Amino acid sequence: MDIPSLSMAYSQTNVMSQAGAAVLSMALDSTMQENNALLKMMDASVEMPVSTKMMEQSVHPNLGSNVDICV
Repeated sequence: MDIPSLSMAYSQTNVMSQAGAAVLSMALDSTMQENNALLKMMDASVEMPVSTKMMEQSVHPNLGSNVDICV
């Protein structure tokens, strides 16, 4: 049994595991930031100022003016 090679293999495995956890943590942080930005955008779109609504209607004047319902 080669103790030094087992020790090196264990150490490499430990380093790889720590690196994987660090990358996963960075990905989680990035995803949380993106989700927070998306939520801010959604909140901002609900509270659209009148000028934004007017500009949107000037680009798409018929959008949202009719609703087709079939029963």
